[in-house]
Amino acid sequence: MSDTEIVEIKKKLEEHEKRILQLESLFNDKPETVKKKISVKEFIISKRPKGDIQKTLVIGYYLEKYEGFSSFNAKDLESCFGTAKESIPGNINYKVIKNIEKGYMAEAKEKKDNLKAWYLTNSGEGHVEDGFGSK
Repeated sequence: MSDTEIVEIKKKLEEHEKRILQLESLFNDKPETVKKKISVKEFIISKRPKGDIQKTLVIGYYLEKYEGFSSFNAKDLESCFGTAKESIPGNINYKVIKNIEKGYMAEAKEKKDNLKAWYLTNSGEGHVEDGFGSK
C-alpha cells in the first residue's frame, strides 16, 4: 500500500468519525417537550373555588398568569366565565369589590377599553395559589 492510499484511508476514517459523532449527538439531545396551555375551565376546576367571588378571583389570576393581561375589566371576566361555560354572575363588579375589600384585587390606575380595570395583589395571587387557605 502506498503512502497516498494510506493518507486517503485516514481522511475517509476521519470523515466517518465526524459523521458518527454528529449522528450520536442527535441521540443525546432530548426532544423538545410541548407544554400545552391549560384552559380557563381546567384552571377553575383545579383551584376548586367556592362561589362566584372566589371564581372571579381565579379567573382574574388566569387572565394575568396565562393570558398575560396586566389588568382586566368586567368584559374580560365575563368573557372568561363564558369561555369556561360557567354562569356569569349577575353583578360582576360586586364580586370584584368583595375581592378588593379582602385585599385580593386592586383598581388599576388606567382604564381598559374605557372601563374600570383591576389587577390581583400579591395576597390575591397567594390566596389562589394556596387553594384559598385549604392547604
